Amino acid sequence: MAPYLNRVRFLALTRFYRLSSTWLAGKAKSAVLPIDCLLSKPGMRARLVDGNAMADSVCTEVCSEITKMTSSGRRAPNLTVVLVGDDPASHTYVTKKQNTAKRCRMNAQTIRKPSSISQDELMQLINDLNSDPTVDGLLVQLPLPNHINESTICNAVSPEKDVDGFNQINIGKYSSGHSVGFIPATPLGILEILKRCHIATFGQNVCVVGRSKHIGFPLATLLHSDRKYSELCGDATVTMCHRYTPSDQLVVMTRHADIVISATGVTGLIKGDMIKPGAVVIDVGLTKVQLPCGKSKLMGDVDFDSVSQVASLLTPVPGGVGPMTVAMLMKNTLEAAQRRFRLCREHC
Repeated sequence: MAPYLNRVRFLALTRFYRLSSTWLAGKAKSAVLPIDCLLSKPGMRARLVDGNAMADSVCTEVCSEITKMTSSGRRAPNLTVVLVGDDPASHTYVTKKQNTAKRCRMNAQTIRKPSSISQDELMQLINDLNSDPTVDGLLVQLPLPNHINESTICNAVSPEKDVDGFNQINIGKYSSGHSVGFIPATPLGILEILKRCHIATFGQNVCVVGRSKHIGFPLATLLHSDRKYSELCGDATVTMCHRYTPSDQLVVMTRHADIVISATGVTGLIKGDMIKPGAVVIDVGLTKVQLPCGKSKLMGDVDFDSVSQVASLLTPVPGGVGPMTVAMLMKNTLEAAQRRFRLCREHC
């Protein structure tokens, strides 16, 4: 029995030292990153993440890589967006994506279709774009009209061009810790925020509020996964809360967390008395609220006034996660182009 116990202790210590070394290596690597995207305001404990400045930094890096590509004779990456219908918010989002792509020196195009387009017609368009060798990144802006199945459309986009990360093959890849698949831009942007702000996730308690398939689920999956499979994995202890989590239990979970990430679309859901002093709070919510004066205001899930007095780090709304989402879409598109080039070089 004694040799067996010694063997167990040896394996446990080996794993501990390996993980500790991985974490320290990650810390040393991140220590060289500049922290010029944090804002401090008088009378406020939390430092605010300047998502616009951080996104500009990411886009500058992407632009630099694209300049290297074009200088060597290769074409710039192409991002193609399919926009169906006349939803004002969708048009705004697509315009931001296209403008950012052009600022990064990408080729960008938007294909607009009426809301009356049939699912078969949209599928044919996607198949044509999948076969187009000049298209590197392809996404269909959501939501879609009610007569079109969003899951079917997302799965129709080629996994190699699926820069939104919504195809079930890419979902399977990041769910298994695979580093090759594309990750949705919002979760990827949040992970990048944590990285650039030097927020360690190893061994930390993280509470993800919201379980959407495009934000909450990928985040929880990546944050709890073993980093030995991918540097994007967080090695954290993750709790996921959602609409059916009792309110008193939600408070217990958030108070226990070192990092709270809320993506529910419920304004003011996370209040200061729900946050552990010094915790990191990432607000992904974005809701347009009508004010008594008749004007509208964009608000997040977090009660900013109370949480900013308790947390150590907070992403504001707007200007926090949103800009990073667009920036990471550019990074995914660049990665798609680079992968296609490597594949062509190996097999052509």
